[in-house]
Amino acid sequence: MSDAAELVTSTQEQALASWVSYLNQLRIDNLLSSLCRQDQNLQDALTSVDEAMGRIDLEVVAANRGGQRGMHGFIAEIAEVGIGNARRLIAGHEADYRWVNDNGPVDLMRGSVEIQQKFVAAGGRFSLSAIAEHSQKYPEYVPNGGMYQIPSDHFEMIQRMRALSHGEASKLLSRGGDGPSLRDWQRVQTFFQDGSVGIESLEPSTLRYDEVQRDVYASTMAAEKDSLRATDRSLRDDAHQLSRPTLREGGTVAFTAAATAGGTAFVLAVFAKRREGKRLNEFSGQDWQDIAADTGVGIGKGGVRGLSIYALTNFTATSAAVASSIVATSFSIAEQANKLRRDEIDELEFIENSELIALEAAVRALSCFVGQAAIPIPILGAIIGNTVGTVMYKAVASSLTKRDAALIERYLDEQRALDEQLATEYQALLAKLDRGMSNYLGLLERAFSPDVQVALAGSVELAVTLGVASDEILDSEDKIDAYFLD
Repeated sequence: MSDAAELVTSTQEQALASWVSYLNQLRIDNLLSSLCRQDQNLQDALTSVDEAMGRIDLEVVAANRGGQRGMHGFIAEIAEVGIGNARRLIAGHEADYRWVNDNGPVDLMRGSVEIQQKFVAAGGRFSLSAIAEHSQKYPEYVPNGGMYQIPSDHFEMIQRMRALSHGEASKLLSRGGDGPSLRDWQRVQTFFQDGSVGIESLEPSTLRYDEVQRDVYASTMAAEKDSLRATDRSLRDDAHQLSRPTLREGGTVAFTAAATAGGTAFVLAVFAKRREGKRLNEFSGQDWQDIAADTGVGIGKGGVRGLSIYALTNFTATSAAVASSIVATSFSIAEQANKLRRDEIDELEFIENSELIALEAAVRALSCFVGQAAIPIPILGAIIGNTVGTVMYKAVASSLTKRDAALIERYLDEQRALDEQLATEYQALLAKLDRGMSNYLGLLERAFSPDVQVALAGSVELAVTLGVASDEILDSEDKIDAYFLD
């Protein structure tokens, strides 16, 4: 392969690596952004619950609003606003509940929807009697789109009894005692037979009737905050899952790499034929077969390269530039090994060629790093860095004499020897440090021993080790008495 073709191929490879790196970084950036937003979402959601709790304490309980029998209704209204908004805020949506608080026909607003809340358990009518009274007082409320909100347990019971036939109700429902009765079923049926308020105008609250009573609302709100934190953890887990590499993205990278490499191989193959002096209309069938073969090899290599780079950058601690160099080096060395098996080169040539391939790959990787740092534009910096670095390396490599190469080799030998020496000294220092730390910990253990005699002796030993002057160490009864009694 000519120098120009090699430069084009290496540039295309590093451009692919830079693109994969950009995709990976984009996923990481999106994850960090999502986690940052989720921090704010959690804070806003918890604040919504805390504000609702404060309003209940001050405006309802402390003011005894509604009295002993009606207080829970106002608690339910404020709690619905705080919890409803919190559940939207934790998911990143805007708060849409608002407490009207004007003793009018509307208790709450959810966006543009008017809501009248009824939390009434008297008479076993599951809040329906209160709804009937309200609809009679405000007959235009439902036709204008108003909604009635009742405790979630009331709503569930109404749905259950509304679906029962008379025969089923007679068999399943009690005629007295605990639980819904046949009379309760009859009341539900009568309410909906009237037709003024349909089931579509009712909705369940986020709360049950028992959760808004004066003595339990605090625990209800605390449980909601725990639920919000659990939701927050789930959303963060989802964000982490979305940020992970996927088979689909890997397939896209492999397909793109295959198409790019195939296109590059096709152009280079045609260019090589043209350099032989042939025009396009003069290409023979064999020429096109050669071009197709080169293109097919390029597609195969490109697909393997793209998938390998994607896997290395996402599942190992390898940068994209280095991953590309590893893959390119693997292909090149495999080609040299194939030549060795065919006896086209000997073992010495194989080793020398492999070393040169590895060196060139390192230069390309370093050039991409420098180029991307100097030009922080995805792909462009890597392409320019690879091009400049490769050209400079070729120029320098061609000018090296045997004497220069020998000097470099001697320098490398010296560096290897120095590395070995420093490694030995480093291990010796670590061993010395380990012994010193062990002795020091032993001194501390004796100095702070629960045994007074051991602790006294250990303290003296510790003081000596730390360099305390001997006349200041309380190592005898006379010194101890003089210190504490004088």
